[in-house]
Amino acid sequence: MTAYIVRRLLHLIPTFLGATFLAFLVIQLAPGDFLTRLELDPSYNTEQIDNLRRIYGLDQPFMVQYAKWLSGLMKGYLGVSLSYQTDVWTVLKPRILNSMVLVGLAVIFVYVVAVPIGIYSALRQYSWGDRILTSLAFFGLAVPNFFFALLMLYFALWLKDVFGHEIFPIGGMRSLYIDGVDFFSAPKWRQWLDVLWHAILPVIVVGTADTAGLTRVMRTQMLETKMQDYVRTARAKGLSERVVVYKHILRNAIIPIVATIGFLLPGLIGGAGLVEVVMGWPGLTPMLLEALFSIDVYIIMGITAISVILLMVGNLVSDLLLAWVDPRIRYS
Repeated sequence: MTAYIVRRLLHLIPTFLGATFLAFLVIQLAPGDFLTRLELDPSYNTEQIDNLRRIYGLDQPFMVQYAKWLSGLMKGYLGVSLSYQTDVWTVLKPRILNSMVLVGLAVIFVYVVAVPIGIYSALRQYSWGDRILTSLAFFGLAVPNFFFALLMLYFALWLKDVFGHEIFPIGGMRSLYIDGVDFFSAPKWRQWLDVLWHAILPVIVVGTADTAGLTRVMRTQMLETKMQDYVRTARAKGLSERVVVYKHILRNAIIPIVATIGFLLPGLIGGAGLVEVVMGWPGLTPMLLEALFSIDVYIIMGITAISVILLMVGNLVSDLLLAWVDPRIRYS
């Protein structure tokens, strides 16, 4: 297993280099750079702009800029944000934490909801409960995240009109004040509760599509596994239905669900992006859009590098979990 992990980690190096190189190339192919907009500002002359371009290293060849960024990344340095005039990691760190709060809660929501519903639907196939849950799953798959986010905001506004006060927050990640006290002066547990309160609707929106898809996969796998010979043999041996379902059917049916973990995290981050914009959650995607608009190359590359690392690590974790769940899989 150790040799397999080392081999996989070595294979990730060219993947990471290829992905970041292509991202850097696309940024360079875009017309203009961060300082192009200053050319329209009468307070800057050509000499000043050329000096700034030299200071930021934007006058150097593409390969030199990429090599400098890559060498800095190997030392844990992501460069200096051209917009914020400070270290990229300092700018990205709070946004990464904000996105991870949303995505982490969404992952928990997806598995806690999807797996039990999939089991219920499979064990009660074609019942009214199964039909209703199947219809809701198709609805979750069909409705785009950004549109569902708008519906949830409207729902929050409707509840506020009905009850006269906010049942769910309308956008944002936290309140300015908690019981009349500034947010950062309130106790830590109150701060976390406030963030969780603000996260309820965004988490539902982010997790709905993946919950719907995972529910359908879980239901299908359970139904297929129920028909296997070893399940009929287990019932013929007189084992209780609970043992048959949870030891023989569920354990084998859940293997494809484990395989999706590697793709779920980066997928949720991509899905959370639109939700962050629509619902005012201060995560990575709003900052990425700002960086794309201003061509802040090092912010863009920092976010790209983090996304690629998450995808690669997620795939590795998925493979290791598969070996843990399915004893037939062994990596040598």
